[in-house]
Amino acid sequence: MSAASTSKGTVRRCAWSESDPLLRAYHDEEWGVPEYDSRGLWEKLMLDGFQAGLSWLTVLRKRDAFREAFKDFDPERVSRFKESDVARLLTNAGIIRSRAKIEATIGGARAYLEMQSAGEDFSEFVWKMAGGKPILNKGDVPVKTPLSEEMSKSLKKRGFKFVGPVIVYAWMQATGIVNDHSASCFRRKEMR
Repeated sequence: MSAASTSKGTVRRCAWSESDPLLRAYHDEEWGVPEYDSRGLWEKLMLDGFQAGLSWLTVLRKRDAFREAFKDFDPERVSRFKESDVARLLTNAGIIRSRAKIEATIGGARAYLEMQSAGEDFSEFVWKMAGGKPILNKGDVPVKTPLSEEMSKSLKKRGFKFVGPVIVYAWMQATGIVNDHSASCFRRKEMR
């Protein structure tokens, strides 16, 4: 039986995911699943930075092109990008062509590696700030929280850009740091 149907009828999802099949699949398979892999967390943070001012659907539609353009979000490889790589990426219609966001991703790779060199694992850093386990949100879904503000400041201090508290909170939701599936959504219980 698929996630979309049961013997009792249609399964309820978070309302934001119902408008497009790609959003539904993302919601059902990825959104809110706790991510513990440092590189995976970093990739998702960089993609959330590209979303700034746009819809997540735009990023999802371009995700494969982003992965190709940014060498599968390998921080070692991305950290070595030069101005010629930025110029190349600015001509790539498959991605969001924002110089500031492209440069922020390259800088984010360098910041990630600097943390690693200093003995600070990205996943441990993130999950320690969150208390070590997913946070179950109760009530209205905020756009930012005191934790996303604190995490944003810590990321900026380490050299990351496009990591304001709203972007960080969206990333926390996407990576399962916080469970913001609606009370009626079938994924809420699964992610507990």
